[in-house]
Amino acid sequence: MAMSKKVITREDWEKRLNDVNIRKEDTNRLVMNFLVTEGYVEAAEKFKMESGTDPDIDLATITDRMAVKKAVQSGNVEDAIEKVNDLNPEILDTNPQLFFHLQQQRLIELIRNGKVEEALEFAQEELAPRGEENQTFLEDLEKTVALLAFEDVSNCPVGELLDVSQRLKTAREVNAAMLTSQSHEKDPKLPSLLKMLIWAQSQLDEKAFYPRITNLSTASLEDPAV
Repeated sequence: MAMSKKVITREDWEKRLNDVNIRKEDTNRLVMNFLVTEGYVEAAEKFKMESGTDPDIDLATITDRMAVKKAVQSGNVEDAIEKVNDLNPEILDTNPQLFFHLQQQRLIELIRNGKVEEALEFAQEELAPRGEENQTFLEDLEKTVALLAFEDVSNCPVGELLDVSQRLKTAREVNAAMLTSQSHEKDPKLPSLLKMLIWAQSQLDEKAFYPRITNLSTASLEDPAV
């Protein structure tokens, strides 16, 4: 026999929420963590002054990190590699996968700009040797070179490599590596907490009717549908 769900009123639910003690300092650190990780340097500086919350890394490094990220997102991969090496050459020296993905993005940009001969030469000299040492790299290289076989990339099964989303993916990988090199989390904590909230609500949905949050941007409570 199915167990009936418990009904929790808004009044009781709000009372329970109010009984939970969350320090302002903790929420401020969450906000600062998000601003630093995502690279909002001006907002981080303003929030530091308004809240008195100190970031766990030098805010000046955010500007450098965002310059690298912007270079990748705009297709200037060679410039991005130079910037990374100027800031910390160990990042690419100790991360062959990241370096390969940046080189792969350079190849994609050459193909995007119609530089076929230069693309083939670059693939043969820079990427093929790495593909010989790593099967995954070789498969990624073959997929990228396959773009050259199609005049209309919309018909190419790997045409998504030319999408802006591919640049963003590579940029996120570089951003994460630079954060890690600074002993900082590569992902902000706030989105993870929101995912935990959604999961917790899904678990509670099976056991009770209660005021739940349906709009994460406002965090307003919706009365239980009994």
